[in-house]
Amino acid sequence: MTDYDRLTDLLVRRSVRIGDFTLASGAKSDYYIDARLTTMSAEGQLLIGQVAYGAIMDSDLHPTHVGGLTLGADPISYAIAHRSALEGTPIDAFTVRKRAKEHGTGQRIEGGLPKGARALMIEDTMTTGRSTLSAVEAVREHGADVVGVLTVVDRSDGAAEVFARMGIPLLHLFTGKQLVDAARASG
Repeated sequence: MTDYDRLTDLLVRRSVRIGDFTLASGAKSDYYIDARLTTMSAEGQLLIGQVAYGAIMDSDLHPTHVGGLTLGADPISYAIAHRSALEGTPIDAFTVRKRAKEHGTGQRIEGGLPKGARALMIEDTMTTGRSTLSAVEAVREHGADVVGVLTVVDRSDGAAEVFARMGIPLLHLFTGKQLVDAARASG
């Protein structure tokens, strides 16, 4: 079984729920994917790091940094950074706060994202892409270049089109349909 297959199985077991849900976007859905139940687990960290790092290396994006809006992006970004160090091609992680701190240095971006960095934005589960757009704006205002977006799960509800209009490639490891189909097949 490949790491991708193992990650698929883990997401299906831990993160996919079938039923009636209201998403953060306000839309209704017959499934919900809480990827954090996977990305914050020990096995999930290992697999996300390996699979996402592989997807990044297979792309033409060449990021120097990975990160996104806290909390969903954090464990994924850190897993990728860890894997990249093990592979000898370090990609550092950063976190974007929802709001700048009101104390200390008052930063909105944590983790040492330098101006001019090639930032790959990370998301756990993406529907419309609105929350990621907020992080994209913060990173651009900080002076880094956004080279793309990587999401673990793309629910295919318009985010790809939003980013395409902005000239930002969207990579995904899974689609929502793919994971729901796997969940239904496994009973």
